[in-house]
Amino acid sequence: MKKNSHLYKVLDATFWKFILVGIANTIVGTAVMFAAYNIFHLNYWISSASNYVIGSILSYFLNKYFTFKNQKKSWKQVVVFAANISVCYVMAYGFAKPLTLWILDGYEKVVQENVSMLIGMGAFVILNYFGQRWIVFNDKI
Repeated sequence: MKKNSHLYKVLDATFWKFILVGIANTIVGTAVMFAAYNIFHLNYWISSASNYVIGSILSYFLNKYFTFKNQKKSWKQVVVFAANISVCYVMAYGFAKPLTLWILDGYEKVVQENVSMLIGMGAFVILNYFGQRWIVFNDKI
């Protein structure tokens, strides 16, 4: 891959650090989400949102200081981070649920919603990466 290519700029060291942080967030958040849904029997939205409340706190600090090496102290950045997480969450899970219900029509609700949460997680990661890289931890914020 050429160093000047657009793909090289996207898949640089920052991307791989984001993936490592994402693995940590995924382990913690997924455990919280599926425990909330399958053990504590909370609904789809509360269970999936709990993943992002817990995971987002971890994500903010790890991505700010480790991934993007951003030392700025700013409440505006915290607000933009929270807005990014919120928008990505609503888009990812709002898309995942109807898609999964359509694809898995006829399956039990618990199967549909567990699969939907997995699809929502994947969509969230993609949206969140670009939001954090290009908006939240951009030097202009």
